[in-house]
Amino acid sequence: MPHTLNDADHQNWLRKEARAQFAFFANSCHPQGGFHVLGMTGAPLSDSTQVLHTTTRLVHSYTLGKHAGVAGADRIIDQGVQYLLSGHKDADNGGYAWAVGPDGFVDGRKLAYGHVFVLLAASAATHADHPDAKTLFDDIDQILDQYFWDDEAGRFVDEYSQDWSELKSYRGMNANMHGVEALLAAFEVTGSEKYLTRAGRILTFFFDQMAPNYGWRLPEHYDAQWVVDKNFAGNPMFQPAGTTPGHSFELGRLLVQYWDLAGRVDETALDKARQVIYRALEDAWDKEKGGFAYTLTFDGTVDVPNRYWWPVTEAIGALTALAKVDPKPEDGDWYRRCWQFAEAHFMDETGGWIPEIDSDGKPDATQFDGKPDIYHAIQATLLPLVPGVSRLYDEVKTVSL
Repeated sequence: MPHTLNDADHQNWLRKEARAQFAFFANSCHPQGGFHVLGMTGAPLSDSTQVLHTTTRLVHSYTLGKHAGVAGADRIIDQGVQYLLSGHKDADNGGYAWAVGPDGFVDGRKLAYGHVFVLLAASAATHADHPDAKTLFDDIDQILDQYFWDDEAGRFVDEYSQDWSELKSYRGMNANMHGVEALLAAFEVTGSEKYLTRAGRILTFFFDQMAPNYGWRLPEHYDAQWVVDKNFAGNPMFQPAGTTPGHSFELGRLLVQYWDLAGRVDETALDKARQVIYRALEDAWDKEKGGFAYTLTFDGTVDVPNRYWWPVTEAIGALTALAKVDPKPEDGDWYRRCWQFAEAHFMDETGGWIPEIDSDGKPDATQFDGKPDIYHAIQATLLPLVPGVSRLYDEVKTVSL
């Protein structure tokens, strides 16, 4: 497969891959509500703990599927919305619990990372005309305003205790990056300038204040005054030490999306996005074995060399965005390289992507049980199929699956 962005054979291959992904994760629905985590062949795993970002991202992903003509997508959307309102929602304290099991909350913390994904799901459900979308949207909008949005800083704070009595001093890029994603989706669905303005404030901090001062790498971790904490190391998947090149790909693409929605008036935006994306490509790519190292030190040296599926998918999305609005020959070269590596190492006949590989390029399981949700891989597959770089819920209607 040549993997050239506008090649008809490649586009047909992407459609086939998208259909396979949606078919694989259609088995996610749990009979008691919410979703299963699926094993490597698609069978549900025995652990019934459901995590907020998985529930929300399935709503978002199957809204894209619904608009592309995927049969049965409404069932996933409805199951996710109902479980957000009945399973994750904390009826006593407000907000949404991070993890839920058959006997109630497994982890009741209130995380900005999870709550911004609720806004993404609510935006998706609104676009899909789900009857409970307004209830969900209005609730999460109020929670984000009341607890998480720090208007003085122009960013989201990160973590509260379950009853909101304790706000941790930690501040992080990951929640704010996905906050931009959700805010842009909310703007696309509602037209409210509040969401576009907030997204712009977050992006300004990372691209104007952080990236140029750190060699176009993005610091992940901060204290309560938003001073970089180079020594912080938290959850090895969500808050690893150092910098995370996969997040540079994501935030770079989101800057392009924001630039498009804001009227394409910022003449510096595409250069800043390209600087951050290409710094990560060049730093993190394993020149001997391929794939991207998970984390780097602040000088770009590889820290955690483990190779996961999601940085490759996010690199594909970022390169797709650049190639559409500011094409350069190297964009196509990297695009082909990423797809070739994904096809060789992360994609299999089931339709779900292998989440991690070992040093020999074989499937591994140090961080994940089974195959994580569809979100990263389906966006990498659909973004090259749509004509633009924003309003994906609308644009995916042009993709016939």
